[in-house]
Amino acid sequence: MKLFFKTFGFVLFISLFISCGNADDDVDFDLNLGDGLGKGTEVDDCLGLEEGELVLSIQEQYTTLPGKVSIFFKVSDTNGNPVPGLTADQFTIYEQGRNDECFNTISTSESYARISPNSQIFNNNTLLVLDLSNSVLESGLEELKLASTSFVDNVMPDISEDSFKMAIYWFDGEDELHLLNELTSSKEELIASIDGITDDISTDLSTDLYGAVIKSTDIATDLIKETTSGGNIGAASVVIFTDGTDQASRYKKDTALEKVNEANANISFFSIGLGSEIDTEVLTEIGKTSSVFATNTDELEDTFNEISEKVSERANSFYLFEYCSPKRDGSGENNLAIEVNTGTKQGAVQTKFNADGFTGGCE
Repeated sequence: MKLFFKTFGFVLFISLFISCGNADDDVDFDLNLGDGLGKGTEVDDCLGLEEGELVLSIQEQYTTLPGKVSIFFKVSDTNGNPVPGLTADQFTIYEQGRNDECFNTISTSESYARISPNSQIFNNNTLLVLDLSNSVLESGLEELKLASTSFVDNVMPDISEDSFKMAIYWFDGEDELHLLNELTSSKEELIASIDGITDDISTDLSTDLYGAVIKSTDIATDLIKETTSGGNIGAASVVIFTDGTDQASRYKKDTALEKVNEANANISFFSIGLGSEIDTEVLTEIGKTSSVFATNTDELEDTFNEISEKVSERANSFYLFEYCSPKRDGSGENNLAIEVNTGTKQGAVQTKFNADGFTGGCE
């Protein structure tokens, strides 16, 4: 009930805020509440948990006999920023059976709660898309190669994992997104392909930025479809670098931005701009997850490193949380709530699981 009045009051405030103005001077008030709870729901009022600053979005869940419950989710704050680095001791588990008026706390130590390697069900792909038009090749190629190499080195695991892959594409003025290196888990292969870029790789002087955005989004969408099947979950990041604006005019700006805005929620978009000829407003819309800008080539590596950190944070904000439930065969469907508390921020989500076949013991 307390939550209802908070929500009602907030909605009333926003309604009054929007009504006090005209079409010419209204403020664009977009409240970003993260990516939602996914397959989860808000926790029951009986738990008495306050509204939190963290959002737990359940991507998938399943049970494994004799009694393991696995929940795969991502954690972000209410502004959509990823929250990596959480540990099992920061989670509290609550279960509610058919005879329980409210939820009972389950000991994380007695239930062997753990954060498991999510690679068994999670695939993360990154598309690095580089502007190799004439202006870059003539004045900033070596700096771009150095920055791109640093990006690969930061994002890709030191030990190759099939669940973490990257592909590198490039564009100029042609109506084609050129493949520099296909999707691979090999950091060495990616770095070698970057090292092999020469200043004669392109002969087209124009820049088909919007075409690159559209095509890379389509590739990421296909990757999500391919990797999200058979109990697996896929996520992708599109990272686009350019030192200018769209000159080719093959595609409309609105078409490119619409493609980004309507993309799968598990596709993140990042943009890196260089120099004074870029349109920062457009690049910010393209890089809706995060955008950075370098005024000159000396700043390129720092900006690429900044984005690489954000890409890594997003990939590492997906968690596979597992524990051994005390519920047993015959208890049927049970409610489950998971709370995370970092000491400064808190959030929770609720879901259900079926304990059919559950017996004593757990993996």
